[in-house]
Amino acid sequence: MHRYRSHTCGELRASDVESDVRLSGWLHNRRDLGGILFIDLRDHYGITQLVARPGTPAYEALDKLSKESTVRVDGKVVSRGTENVNPDLPTGEIEVEVGEVELLGAAAPLPFTINTEDGVNEERRLEYRFLDLRRERMHKNIMLRTAVISAIRHKMTALGFNEMATPILSATSPEGARDFVVPSRLNPGKFYALPQAPQQFKQLLMISGFDRYFQIAPCFRDEDARADRSPGEFYQLDVEMSFVEQEDVFQPIEKLMTELFEEFGGGRHVTSPFPRIPFREAMLKYGSDKPDLRAQLELVDITDVFEGSEFKAFAGKHVRALAVPDVSAQPRKFFDQLGDFAVSLGAKGLAWVRVAEDGSLTGPIAKFLTEENVAELTKRLSLAAGHAVFFGAGEFDEVSKIMGAVRVEAAKRAGHFEENVFRFCWIVDFPMYEKDEETGKIDFSHNPFSMPQGGLEALQTQDPLDILGWQYDIVCNGVELSSGAIRNHEPEIMLKAFEIAGYDRDTVEEQFAGMLRAFRFGAPPHGGIAPGVDRIVMLLADEPNIRETIAFPLNGNAQDLMMGAPTELEEARLKELHLSVRKPQPK
Repeated sequence: MHRYRSHTCGELRASDVESDVRLSGWLHNRRDLGGILFIDLRDHYGITQLVARPGTPAYEALDKLSKESTVRVDGKVVSRGTENVNPDLPTGEIEVEVGEVELLGAAAPLPFTINTEDGVNEERRLEYRFLDLRRERMHKNIMLRTAVISAIRHKMTALGFNEMATPILSATSPEGARDFVVPSRLNPGKFYALPQAPQQFKQLLMISGFDRYFQIAPCFRDEDARADRSPGEFYQLDVEMSFVEQEDVFQPIEKLMTELFEEFGGGRHVTSPFPRIPFREAMLKYGSDKPDLRAQLELVDITDVFEGSEFKAFAGKHVRALAVPDVSAQPRKFFDQLGDFAVSLGAKGLAWVRVAEDGSLTGPIAKFLTEENVAELTKRLSLAAGHAVFFGAGEFDEVSKIMGAVRVEAAKRAGHFEENVFRFCWIVDFPMYEKDEETGKIDFSHNPFSMPQGGLEALQTQDPLDILGWQYDIVCNGVELSSGAIRNHEPEIMLKAFEIAGYDRDTVEEQFAGMLRAFRFGAPPHGGIAPGVDRIVMLLADEPNIRETIAFPLNGNAQDLMMGAPTELEEARLKELHLSVRKPQPK
Protein backbone atom coordinates (compact mmCIF):
# COMPACT_ATOMS: atom_id res chain seq x y z
CA MET A 1 0.00 0.00 0.00
CA HIS A 2 1.13 3.55 -0.70
CA ARG A 3 2.98 5.27 2.15
CA TYR A 4 0.25 7.88 2.63
CA ARG A 5 -2.97 6.88 0.91
CA SER A 6 -4.77 4.26 -1.10
CA HIS A 7 -7.68 6.60 -1.79
CA THR A 8 -8.48 10.30 -1.53
CA CYS A 9 -11.01 11.69 0.94
CA GLY A 10 -13.52 12.30 -1.85
CA GLU A 11 -13.28 8.92 -3.53
CA LEU A 12 -14.83 6.18 -1.39
CA ARG A 13 -18.37 4.96 -2.16
CA ALA A 14 -20.77 2.20 -1.07
CA SER A 15 -19.01 -0.18 -3.48
CA ASP A 16 -15.87 0.10 -1.31
CA VAL A 17 -17.55 -1.30 1.85
CA GLU A 18 -15.34 -3.93 3.59
CA SER A 19 -12.21 -2.59 1.86
CA ASP A 20 -9.07 -1.84 3.85
CA VAL A 21 -7.99 1.70 3.03
CA ARG A 22 -5.40 4.31 3.92
CA LEU A 23 -6.29 8.01 3.92
CA SER A 24 -4.32 11.19 4.64
CA GLY A 25 -5.62 14.67 5.23
CA TRP A 26 -6.49 17.42 7.67
CA LEU A 27 -8.60 16.95 10.80
CA HIS A 28 -11.51 19.13 9.68
CA ASN A 29 -13.97 18.56 12.53
CA ARG A 30 -14.47 16.28 15.52
CA ARG A 31 -17.66 15.19 17.34
CA ASP A 32 -17.95 12.97 20.41
CA LEU A 33 -21.38 11.31 20.34
CA GLY A 34 -22.02 8.93 23.25
CA GLY A 35 -18.37 8.07 23.61
CA ILE A 36 -17.86 7.33 19.92
CA LEU A 37 -15.55 9.77 18.13
CA PHE A 38 -16.54 10.98 14.66
CA ILE A 39 -13.87 12.76 12.64
CA ASP A 40 -14.25 14.60 9.34
CA LEU A 41 -11.00 14.07 7.43
CA ARG A 42 -10.47 16.54 4.59
CA ASP A 43 -8.11 16.70 1.65
CA HIS A 44 -8.14 18.52 -1.69
CA TYR A 45 -10.76 16.12 -3.07
CA GLY A 46 -13.38 16.04 -0.33
CA ILE A 47 -14.32 14.81 3.15
CA THR A 48 -14.59 11.29 4.57
CA GLN A 49 -16.09 10.56 7.98
CA LEU A 50 -13.90 8.50 10.30
CA VAL A 51 -15.10 6.55 13.33
CA ALA A 52 -12.96 5.76 16.39
CA ARG A 53 -14.36 3.62 19.19
CA PRO A 54 -13.56 4.05 22.90
CA GLY A 55 -10.69 2.06 24.27
CA THR A 56 -8.87 1.78 20.94
CA PRO A 57 -5.44 3.32 20.18
CA ALA A 58 -7.10 5.25 17.34
CA TYR A 59 -9.55 6.86 19.78
CA GLU A 60 -6.75 7.92 22.14
CA ALA A 61 -4.70 9.40 19.28
CA LEU A 62 -7.50 11.26 17.52
CA ASP A 63 -9.06 12.58 20.72
CA LYS A 64 -5.88 14.50 21.58
CA LEU A 65 -5.16 16.04 18.18
CA SER A 66 -6.00 19.67 17.41
CA LYS A 67 -8.11 20.60 14.42
CA GLU A 68 -6.19 21.08 11.16
CA SER A 69 -3.49 18.61 12.15
CA THR A 70 -2.52 16.35 9.26
CA VAL A 71 -2.83 12.60 9.84
CA ARG A 72 -2.58 9.30 8.08
CA VAL A 73 -5.18 6.70 9.05
CA ASP A 74 -5.65 3.05 8.19
CA GLY A 75 -9.07 1.46 8.53
CA LYS A 76 -11.98 -0.46 7.05
CA VAL A 77 -14.81 1.05 5.00
CA VAL A 78 -18.24 0.39 6.53
CA SER A 79 -21.75 1.39 5.51
CA ARG A 80 -23.42 4.18 7.46
CA GLY A 81 -26.84 2.57 7.05
CA THR A 82 -29.76 4.17 5.27
CA GLU A 83 -30.83 6.29 8.24
CA ASN A 84 -27.36 7.86 8.65
CA VAL A 85 -26.52 8.70 5.03
CA ASN A 86 -25.30 12.27 4.50
CA PRO A 87 -26.71 13.37 1.12
CA ASP A 88 -24.54 16.50 1.12
CA LEU A 89 -21.33 14.49 0.79
CA PRO A 90 -20.32 12.30 -2.19
CA THR A 91 -18.84 9.96 0.45
CA GLY A 92 -21.98 10.20 2.60
CA GLU A 93 -22.96 6.53 2.32
CA ILE A 94 -19.84 5.25 4.06
CA GLU A 95 -17.44 5.89 6.93
CA VAL A 96 -14.06 4.46 7.84
CA GLU A 97 -13.49 2.63 11.14
CA VAL A 98 -9.97 3.67 12.10
CA GLY A 99 -7.50 1.06 13.27
CA GLU A 100 -4.21 2.97 13.12
CA VAL A 101 -3.28 6.67 13.22
CA GLU A 102 -0.01 8.43 12.32
CA LEU A 103 0.44 12.12 13.05
CA LEU A 104 2.04 13.77 10.02
CA GLY A 105 1.91 17.39 11.12
CA ALA A 106 0.58 18.87 14.35
CA ALA A 107 -1.41 22.13 14.13
CA ALA A 108 -0.80 25.06 16.48
CA PRO A 109 -3.83 26.89 17.93
CA LEU A 110 -5.77 28.36 15.01
CA PRO A 111 -6.13 32.14 14.54
CA PHE A 112 -9.65 31.54 13.17
CA THR A 113 -11.91 28.60 12.43
CA ILE A 114 -11.53 26.77 9.16
CA ASN A 115 -14.75 24.75 9.02
CA THR A 116 -17.07 27.77 9.29
CA GLU A 117 -17.30 31.10 7.46
CA ASP A 118 -17.05 33.26 10.55
CA GLY A 119 -16.58 37.01 10.33
CA VAL A 120 -12.79 37.20 10.67
CA ASN A 121 -11.38 40.43 9.23
CA GLU A 122 -9.59 40.43 5.88
CA GLU A 123 -6.20 41.49 7.25
CA ARG A 124 -6.16 38.43 9.51
CA ARG A 125 -7.21 36.19 6.66
CA LEU A 126 -4.44 37.54 4.42
CA GLU A 127 -1.84 37.14 7.16
CA TYR A 128 -2.78 33.44 7.41
CA ARG A 129 -3.77 33.02 3.77
CA PHE A 130 -2.55 29.39 3.72
CA LEU A 131 -5.24 28.65 6.33
CA ASP A 132 -7.87 30.82 4.65
CA LEU A 133 -7.39 28.84 1.43
CA ARG A 134 -8.32 25.64 3.29
CA ARG A 135 -11.87 26.96 3.66
CA GLU A 136 -14.35 25.38 1.30
CA ARG A 137 -15.42 28.63 -0.39
CA MET A 138 -11.90 29.85 -1.01
CA HIS A 139 -10.67 26.43 -2.14
CA LYS A 140 -13.58 26.27 -4.58
CA ASN A 141 -12.82 29.78 -5.89
CA ILE A 142 -9.18 28.97 -6.62
CA MET A 143 -10.09 25.71 -8.33
CA LEU A 144 -12.68 27.59 -10.39
CA ARG A 145 -9.94 29.99 -11.44
CA THR A 146 -7.73 27.06 -12.44
CA ALA A 147 -10.52 25.49 -14.49
CA VAL A 148 -11.40 28.80 -16.17
CA ILE A 149 -7.78 29.45 -17.23
CA SER A 150 -7.46 25.90 -18.53
CA ALA A 151 -10.69 26.31 -20.52
CA ILE A 152 -9.54 29.67 -21.91
CA ARG A 153 -6.34 28.10 -23.20
CA HIS A 154 -8.22 25.23 -24.81
CA LYS A 155 -10.87 27.48 -26.41
CA MET A 156 -8.39 30.08 -27.67
CA THR A 157 -6.28 27.39 -29.29
CA ALA A 158 -9.41 25.93 -30.90
CA LEU A 159 -10.19 29.41 -32.26
CA GLY A 160 -6.83 29.49 -34.05
CA PHE A 161 -4.84 31.60 -31.60
CA ASN A 162 -1.25 30.81 -30.63
CA GLU A 163 0.00 31.21 -27.05
CA MET A 164 3.20 33.23 -26.84
CA ALA A 165 5.19 34.72 -23.98
CA THR A 166 6.37 38.32 -23.79
CA PRO A 167 9.08 39.84 -21.54
CA ILE A 168 8.59 40.63 -17.87
CA LEU A 169 11.65 42.90 -17.64
CA SER A 170 11.20 45.75 -20.08
CA ALA A 171 11.31 49.51 -20.50
CA THR A 172 9.05 51.97 -18.73
CA SER A 173 5.78 52.59 -20.56
CA PRO A 174 3.32 55.51 -20.57
CA GLU A 175 0.29 53.21 -20.10
CA GLY A 176 -1.43 55.57 -17.68
CA ALA A 177 -0.60 53.99 -14.30
CA ARG A 178 2.67 53.98 -12.37
CA ASP A 179 5.28 51.38 -13.26
CA PHE A 180 6.92 49.00 -10.84
CA VAL A 181 10.63 49.47 -11.50
CA VAL A 182 13.56 47.07 -11.04
CA PRO A 183 17.12 48.39 -10.67
CA SER A 184 19.74 47.00 -13.03
CA ARG A 185 22.92 45.77 -11.31
CA LEU A 186 24.84 45.58 -14.60
CA ASN A 187 23.68 48.99 -15.81
CA PRO A 188 24.18 51.39 -12.89
CA GLY A 189 21.53 54.08 -12.51
CA LYS A 190 19.17 52.40 -14.97
CA PHE A 191 15.94 50.53 -14.35
CA TYR A 192 13.71 47.94 -15.92
CA ALA A 193 9.94 48.24 -15.60
CA LEU A 194 7.53 45.37 -15.02
CA PRO A 195 4.92 45.43 -17.81
CA GLN A 196 1.65 47.23 -17.13
CA ALA A 197 0.46 45.13 -20.08
CA PRO A 198 2.21 43.41 -23.00
CA GLN A 199 0.72 46.08 -25.29
CA GLN A 200 3.74 47.03 -27.37
CA PHE A 201 5.15 43.50 -27.50
CA LYS A 202 1.91 41.98 -28.76
CA GLN A 203 1.69 44.65 -31.45
CA LEU A 204 5.29 43.91 -32.39
CA LEU A 205 4.38 40.22 -32.73
CA MET A 206 1.76 41.20 -35.31
CA ILE A 207 4.32 43.33 -37.16
CA SER A 208 6.67 40.32 -36.99
CA GLY A 209 4.20 38.28 -39.02
CA PHE A 210 2.35 36.25 -36.37
CA ASP A 211 -1.39 36.38 -36.95
CA ARG A 212 -3.38 35.42 -33.83
CA TYR A 213 -1.69 35.74 -30.44
CA PHE A 214 -2.91 35.15 -26.91
CA GLN A 215 -1.35 34.92 -23.47
CA ILE A 216 -2.54 34.60 -19.88
CA ALA A 217 -0.42 37.60 -19.08
CA PRO A 218 0.72 38.90 -15.69
CA CYS A 219 0.48 42.68 -15.54
CA PHE A 220 1.92 45.03 -12.92
CA ARG A 221 0.60 48.46 -12.01
CA ASP A 222 1.42 50.57 -8.98
CA GLU A 223 -2.14 51.75 -8.38
CA ASP A 224 -4.66 51.84 -5.56
CA ALA A 225 -6.91 48.88 -4.78
CA ARG A 226 -10.64 48.71 -5.50
CA ALA A 227 -13.21 45.97 -5.07
CA ASP A 228 -12.74 45.01 -8.74
CA ARG A 229 -9.03 45.81 -9.01
CA SER A 230 -6.15 44.20 -7.16
CA PRO A 231 -3.14 46.40 -6.38
CA GLY A 232 0.23 45.39 -7.71
CA GLU A 233 -0.43 42.54 -10.11
CA PHE A 234 -3.28 41.03 -12.07
CA TYR A 235 -3.76 38.63 -14.96
CA GLN A 236 -5.44 39.23 -18.27
CA LEU A 237 -6.27 37.24 -21.37
CA ASP A 238 -4.12 39.25 -23.75
CA VAL A 239 -5.24 38.97 -27.39
CA GLU A 240 -4.05 40.50 -30.67
CA MET A 241 -5.05 39.80 -34.28
CA SER A 242 -3.74 40.96 -37.68
CA PHE A 243 -5.69 42.14 -40.72
CA VAL A 244 -8.87 42.73 -38.73
CA GLU A 245 -11.58 45.29 -38.22
CA GLN A 246 -13.57 45.79 -35.02
CA GLU A 247 -16.16 43.07 -35.66
CA ASP A 248 -13.39 40.55 -36.43
CA VAL A 249 -12.16 41.01 -32.86
CA PHE A 250 -15.67 40.83 -31.42
CA GLN A 251 -16.59 37.48 -32.97
CA PRO A 252 -14.06 35.13 -31.29
CA ILE A 253 -14.15 37.01 -27.97
CA GLU A 254 -17.95 36.93 -27.86
CA LYS A 255 -17.91 33.20 -28.61
CA LEU A 256 -15.29 32.63 -25.91
CA MET A 257 -17.18 34.62 -23.27
CA THR A 258 -20.51 32.98 -24.05
CA GLU A 259 -19.06 29.47 -23.80
CA LEU A 260 -17.01 30.31 -20.71
CA PHE A 261 -19.90 31.80 -18.75
CA GLU A 262 -22.30 29.04 -19.85
CA GLU A 263 -19.80 26.38 -18.73
CA PHE A 264 -18.85 27.88 -15.38
CA GLY A 265 -21.78 30.16 -14.58
CA GLY A 266 -23.72 27.68 -12.47
CA GLY A 267 -26.74 27.61 -14.77
CA ARG A 268 -27.10 31.39 -15.04
CA HIS A 269 -28.31 32.45 -18.48
CA VAL A 270 -25.91 34.23 -20.84
CA THR A 271 -27.60 36.71 -23.15
CA SER A 272 -26.24 36.56 -26.69
CA PRO A 273 -25.46 38.20 -29.07
CA PHE A 274 -23.98 41.07 -27.10
CA PRO A 275 -25.51 44.45 -28.00
CA ARG A 276 -23.21 47.18 -29.35
CA ILE A 277 -23.87 50.41 -27.47
CA PRO A 278 -22.13 53.68 -28.49
CA PHE A 279 -20.39 55.42 -25.61
CA ARG A 280 -22.52 58.56 -25.75
CA GLU A 281 -25.73 56.51 -25.83
CA ALA A 282 -24.55 54.50 -22.82
CA MET A 283 -23.86 57.67 -20.85
CA LEU A 284 -27.30 59.10 -21.66
CA LYS A 285 -29.38 55.94 -21.17
CA TYR A 286 -27.49 54.28 -18.33
CA GLY A 287 -25.35 57.04 -16.82
CA SER A 288 -22.27 54.84 -17.20
CA ASP A 289 -19.94 53.41 -19.81
CA LYS A 290 -20.16 50.09 -17.95
CA PRO A 291 -23.93 49.65 -17.67
CA ASP A 292 -25.56 46.87 -15.69
CA LEU A 293 -28.16 45.71 -18.20
CA ARG A 294 -29.84 43.49 -15.62
CA ALA A 295 -31.57 46.69 -14.50
CA GLN A 296 -34.48 46.96 -16.93
CA LEU A 297 -34.84 50.72 -16.71
CA GLU A 298 -33.38 53.52 -18.80
CA LEU A 299 -32.62 57.18 -18.22
CA VAL A 300 -34.00 59.83 -20.56
CA ASP A 301 -32.36 63.18 -21.27
CA ILE A 302 -35.05 65.85 -20.74
CA THR A 303 -32.79 68.90 -20.55
CA ASP A 304 -34.65 70.58 -23.41
CA VAL A 305 -38.00 70.19 -21.61
CA PHE A 306 -36.85 72.63 -18.96
CA GLU A 307 -34.92 75.13 -21.11
CA GLY A 308 -36.01 78.57 -19.99
CA SER A 309 -37.97 77.06 -17.12
CA GLU A 310 -38.63 79.13 -14.02
CA PHE A 311 -38.09 76.03 -11.87
CA LYS A 312 -34.67 76.95 -10.49
CA ALA A 313 -33.73 73.39 -9.53
CA PHE A 314 -33.72 72.41 -13.24
CA ALA A 315 -33.14 75.70 -15.09
CA GLY A 316 -29.86 75.87 -17.00
CA LYS A 317 -28.80 72.38 -15.91
CA HIS A 318 -28.51 68.98 -17.49
CA VAL A 319 -31.64 67.04 -16.46
CA ARG A 320 -32.09 63.27 -16.60
CA ALA A 321 -35.34 61.42 -15.78
CA LEU A 322 -35.90 57.83 -14.70
CA ALA A 323 -39.41 56.42 -15.14
CA VAL A 324 -40.15 53.42 -12.91
CA PRO A 325 -43.38 51.50 -13.64
CA ASP A 326 -45.59 49.64 -11.15
CA VAL A 327 -44.77 51.57 -7.99
CA SER A 328 -48.34 52.50 -7.00
CA ALA A 329 -48.17 50.07 -4.08
CA GLN A 330 -44.83 51.36 -2.86
CA PRO A 331 -44.92 53.28 0.46
CA ARG A 332 -43.37 56.71 0.96
CA LYS A 333 -40.35 54.96 2.47
CA PHE A 334 -39.48 53.64 -1.00
CA PHE A 335 -39.04 57.21 -2.28
CA ASP A 336 -37.25 58.43 0.85
CA GLN A 337 -34.75 55.56 0.78
CA LEU A 338 -33.92 56.17 -2.88
CA GLY A 339 -33.42 59.83 -1.99
CA ASP A 340 -31.06 58.87 0.82
CA PHE A 341 -29.19 56.61 -1.59
CA ALA A 342 -28.74 59.50 -4.05
CA VAL A 343 -27.52 61.77 -1.25
CA SER A 344 -24.95 59.14 -0.24
CA LEU A 345 -23.53 59.48 -3.77
CA GLY A 346 -23.20 63.25 -3.49
CA ALA A 347 -26.61 64.47 -4.67
CA LYS A 348 -28.37 67.26 -2.78
CA GLY A 349 -31.59 65.24 -3.04
CA LEU A 350 -33.73 63.30 -5.49
CA ALA A 351 -36.77 64.97 -7.00
CA TRP A 352 -39.74 62.75 -7.89
CA VAL A 353 -43.39 62.62 -8.91
CA ARG A 354 -46.03 59.89 -9.18
CA VAL A 355 -48.53 59.39 -11.98
CA ALA A 356 -52.09 59.30 -10.64
CA GLU A 357 -54.98 57.29 -12.14
CA ASP A 358 -56.15 60.32 -14.13
CA GLY A 359 -52.66 60.89 -15.59
CA SER A 360 -51.86 63.89 -13.42
CA LEU A 361 -48.59 64.11 -11.53
CA THR A 362 -48.37 64.28 -7.76
CA GLY A 363 -45.44 64.58 -5.41
CA PRO A 364 -42.95 67.10 -4.02
CA ILE A 365 -42.16 68.91 -7.30
CA ALA A 366 -45.46 68.44 -9.15
CA LYS A 367 -46.54 72.03 -8.38
CA PHE A 368 -43.48 73.40 -10.20
CA LEU A 369 -44.31 71.63 -13.49
CA THR A 370 -46.35 73.44 -16.12
CA GLU A 371 -49.02 71.75 -18.23
CA GLU A 372 -46.55 71.79 -21.12
CA ASN A 373 -43.93 70.09 -18.92
CA VAL A 374 -46.40 67.40 -17.88
CA ALA A 375 -47.56 66.76 -21.45
CA GLU A 376 -44.01 66.50 -22.77
CA LEU A 377 -42.85 64.24 -19.91
CA THR A 378 -45.87 61.98 -20.39
CA LYS A 379 -45.06 61.65 -24.07
CA ARG A 380 -41.27 61.37 -23.75
CA LEU A 381 -41.33 58.85 -20.87
CA SER A 382 -44.47 56.93 -21.97
CA LEU A 383 -45.98 57.57 -18.56
CA ALA A 384 -49.04 55.72 -17.30
CA ALA A 385 -50.86 55.36 -14.00
CA GLY A 386 -48.66 53.72 -11.38
CA HIS A 387 -45.41 55.15 -12.72
CA ALA A 388 -42.98 57.20 -10.66
CA VAL A 389 -40.41 59.54 -12.17
CA PHE A 390 -37.12 60.44 -10.48
CA PHE A 391 -35.11 63.44 -11.64
CA GLY A 392 -31.46 64.41 -11.43
CA ALA A 393 -30.10 67.84 -12.41
CA GLY A 394 -26.61 69.30 -12.54
CA GLU A 395 -23.43 68.93 -14.60
CA PHE A 396 -23.50 66.13 -17.17
CA ASP A 397 -20.86 63.90 -15.54
CA GLU A 398 -22.26 64.38 -12.03
CA VAL A 399 -25.83 63.64 -13.08
CA SER A 400 -24.71 60.62 -15.09
CA LYS A 401 -22.86 59.11 -12.14
CA ILE A 402 -25.65 59.66 -9.62
CA MET A 403 -28.63 58.79 -11.80
CA GLY A 404 -26.79 55.80 -13.26
CA ALA A 405 -26.49 54.33 -9.78
CA VAL A 406 -30.09 55.33 -8.90
CA ARG A 407 -31.25 53.49 -12.05
CA VAL A 408 -29.80 50.19 -10.80
CA GLU A 409 -30.90 50.69 -7.19
CA ALA A 410 -34.46 51.62 -8.22
CA ALA A 411 -34.66 48.57 -10.49
CA LYS A 412 -33.62 46.30 -7.61
CA ARG A 413 -36.05 47.85 -5.15
CA ALA A 414 -39.00 47.97 -7.58
CA GLY A 415 -38.64 44.47 -9.01
CA HIS A 416 -37.23 45.46 -12.41
CA PHE A 417 -33.89 43.75 -11.96
CA GLU A 418 -33.08 40.45 -13.68
CA GLU A 419 -31.42 37.90 -11.42
CA ASN A 420 -29.36 34.82 -12.31
CA VAL A 421 -28.21 36.12 -15.68
CA PHE A 422 -25.04 37.41 -17.30
CA ARG A 423 -25.84 40.41 -19.47
CA PHE A 424 -22.93 41.38 -21.70
CA CYS A 425 -22.55 44.34 -24.01
CA TRP A 426 -19.91 46.04 -26.12
CA ILE A 427 -19.39 49.75 -25.55
CA VAL A 428 -18.13 51.24 -28.82
CA ASP A 429 -17.39 54.60 -30.47
CA PHE A 430 -15.46 56.20 -27.63
CA PRO A 431 -14.46 59.84 -28.18
CA MET A 432 -10.83 60.06 -29.24
CA TYR A 433 -10.28 63.29 -27.30
CA GLU A 434 -11.68 65.27 -24.39
CA LYS A 435 -11.16 68.78 -23.07
CA ASP A 436 -9.73 69.40 -19.63
CA GLU A 437 -12.32 71.60 -17.92
CA GLU A 438 -9.69 73.49 -15.91
CA THR A 439 -7.00 74.09 -18.53
CA GLY A 440 -9.06 73.85 -21.73
CA LYS A 441 -6.37 71.52 -23.11
CA ILE A 442 -7.30 68.78 -25.58
CA ASP A 443 -6.10 65.36 -24.42
CA PHE A 444 -6.71 61.70 -25.22
CA SER A 445 -9.86 60.43 -23.54
CA HIS A 446 -9.34 56.66 -23.63
CA ASN A 447 -6.54 55.00 -25.61
CA PRO A 448 -3.95 57.12 -27.43
CA PHE A 449 -2.78 54.22 -29.60
CA SER A 450 -6.13 53.44 -31.23
CA MET A 451 -6.96 54.25 -34.82
CA PRO A 452 -9.22 57.31 -35.17
CA GLN A 453 -12.38 56.69 -37.15
CA GLY A 454 -11.82 58.46 -40.46
CA GLY A 455 -8.05 58.15 -40.21
CA LEU A 456 -5.74 61.05 -41.07
CA GLU A 457 -8.50 62.98 -42.85
CA ALA A 458 -10.60 63.10 -39.68
CA LEU A 459 -7.62 64.36 -37.67
CA GLN A 460 -6.95 67.09 -40.24
CA THR A 461 -10.52 68.28 -40.86
CA GLN A 462 -12.76 67.56 -37.85
CA ASP A 463 -13.16 69.18 -34.46
CA PRO A 464 -11.07 66.91 -32.18
CA LEU A 465 -14.01 66.56 -29.77
CA ASP A 466 -16.12 65.08 -32.60
CA ILE A 467 -13.57 62.42 -33.58
CA LEU A 468 -14.35 58.87 -32.48
CA GLY A 469 -11.80 56.12 -31.99
CA TRP A 470 -11.96 52.46 -32.94
CA GLN A 471 -12.04 51.65 -29.24
CA TYR A 472 -14.29 49.26 -27.37
CA ASP A 473 -14.97 47.81 -23.94
CA ILE A 474 -16.66 44.55 -23.04
CA VAL A 475 -18.95 44.84 -19.99
CA CYS A 476 -20.82 42.20 -18.00
CA ASN A 477 -23.35 42.99 -15.26
CA GLY A 478 -21.90 46.44 -14.73
CA VAL A 479 -18.28 45.24 -14.56
CA GLU A 480 -15.82 46.30 -17.22
CA LEU A 481 -13.96 43.15 -18.22
CA SER A 482 -11.57 44.78 -20.66
CA SER A 483 -10.76 47.53 -23.10
CA GLY A 484 -9.52 47.03 -26.61
CA ALA A 485 -8.93 48.84 -29.87
CA ILE A 486 -8.04 48.65 -33.49
CA ARG A 487 -4.48 49.96 -33.32
CA ASN A 488 -3.04 53.00 -35.01
CA HIS A 489 -0.39 51.32 -37.16
CA GLU A 490 0.48 54.24 -39.48
CA PRO A 491 3.27 56.56 -38.26
CA GLU A 492 1.90 59.77 -39.78
CA ILE A 493 -1.57 59.20 -38.31
CA MET A 494 0.00 58.45 -34.93
CA LEU A 495 2.16 61.58 -35.02
CA LYS A 496 -0.82 63.74 -35.99
CA ALA A 497 -3.00 62.18 -33.26
CA PHE A 498 -0.39 63.02 -30.63
CA GLU A 499 0.14 66.50 -32.08
CA ILE A 500 -3.54 67.32 -31.45
CA ALA A 501 -3.03 66.26 -27.82
CA GLY A 502 -0.07 68.63 -27.48
CA TYR A 503 2.87 66.29 -28.10
CA ASP A 504 5.50 67.52 -30.54
CA ARG A 505 6.96 65.20 -33.16
CA ASP A 506 10.36 64.87 -31.48
CA THR A 507 8.81 63.83 -28.16
CA VAL A 508 6.70 61.13 -29.79
CA GLU A 509 9.65 59.88 -31.86
CA GLU A 510 11.72 59.63 -28.69
CA GLN A 511 9.13 58.04 -26.38
CA PHE A 512 7.85 55.49 -28.90
CA ALA A 513 10.96 55.00 -31.00
CA GLY A 514 10.66 51.20 -31.05
CA MET A 515 7.04 51.12 -32.14
CA LEU A 516 7.43 53.85 -34.77
CA ARG A 517 10.51 52.15 -36.21
CA ALA A 518 8.54 48.91 -36.51
CA PHE A 519 5.55 50.68 -38.11
CA ARG A 520 7.88 51.96 -40.85
CA PHE A 521 8.71 48.43 -41.96
CA GLY A 522 5.31 47.30 -43.23
CA ALA A 523 2.91 47.03 -40.28
CA PRO A 524 -0.37 45.17 -40.85
CA PRO A 525 -3.69 46.60 -39.63
CA HIS A 526 -4.21 44.94 -36.26
CA GLY A 527 -6.30 45.08 -33.13
CA GLY A 528 -6.92 43.31 -29.88
CA ILE A 529 -8.35 43.21 -26.41
CA ALA A 530 -7.39 41.96 -22.95
CA PRO A 531 -10.21 40.67 -20.69
CA GLY A 532 -9.25 40.53 -17.02
CA VAL A 533 -9.01 36.94 -15.75
CA ASP A 534 -9.46 38.02 -12.13
CA ARG A 535 -12.68 39.89 -12.94
CA ILE A 536 -14.04 37.00 -15.02
CA VAL A 537 -13.56 34.61 -12.09
CA MET A 538 -15.01 37.20 -9.67
CA LEU A 539 -18.24 37.29 -11.70
CA LEU A 540 -18.43 33.52 -12.12
CA ALA A 541 -17.82 32.94 -8.39
CA ASP A 542 -20.34 35.68 -7.54
CA GLU A 543 -17.81 37.33 -5.25
CA PRO A 544 -18.01 41.08 -4.51
CA ASN A 545 -14.23 41.47 -4.04
CA ILE A 546 -11.58 40.45 -6.55
CA ARG A 547 -9.17 39.34 -3.80
CA GLU A 548 -11.50 36.41 -3.05
CA THR A 549 -10.53 34.83 -6.39
CA ILE A 550 -6.73 35.23 -6.11
CA ALA A 551 -4.65 32.73 -4.14
CA PHE A 552 -2.17 35.18 -2.64
CA PRO A 553 -3.32 38.79 -3.16
CA LEU A 554 -1.87 41.95 -1.69
CA ASN A 555 -4.00 43.91 0.73
CA GLY A 556 -5.47 47.34 0.01
CA ASN A 557 -2.12 48.97 0.84
CA ALA A 558 -0.25 46.73 -1.62
CA GLN A 559 1.30 44.67 1.18
CA ASP A 560 1.77 40.91 1.41
CA LEU A 561 0.93 40.35 5.07
CA MET A 562 1.84 36.66 4.89
CA MET A 563 5.35 37.02 3.41
CA GLY A 564 6.07 40.49 4.79
CA ALA A 565 6.52 42.27 1.44
CA PRO A 566 7.58 44.88 0.59
CA THR A 567 10.80 44.66 2.60
CA GLU A 568 13.82 46.87 3.15
CA LEU A 569 17.16 45.93 1.57
CA GLU A 570 20.43 45.60 3.43
CA GLU A 571 23.04 48.25 2.79
CA ALA A 572 25.29 45.78 0.97
CA ARG A 573 22.52 44.91 -1.47
CA LEU A 574 21.71 48.59 -2.04
CA LYS A 575 25.38 49.27 -2.75
CA GLU A 576 25.49 46.38 -5.24
CA LEU A 577 22.51 47.89 -7.05
CA HIS A 578 24.01 51.41 -6.93
CA LEU A 579 21.06 52.68 -4.90
CA SER A 580 20.55 54.88 -1.89
CA VAL A 581 17.25 55.25 -0.04
CA ARG A 582 15.71 58.62 0.72
CA LYS A 583 12.81 58.13 3.12
CA PRO A 584 10.04 60.74 3.39
CA GLN A 585 10.40 63.14 6.28
CA PRO A 586 7.71 62.83 8.96
CA LYS A 587 5.12 65.59 8.75
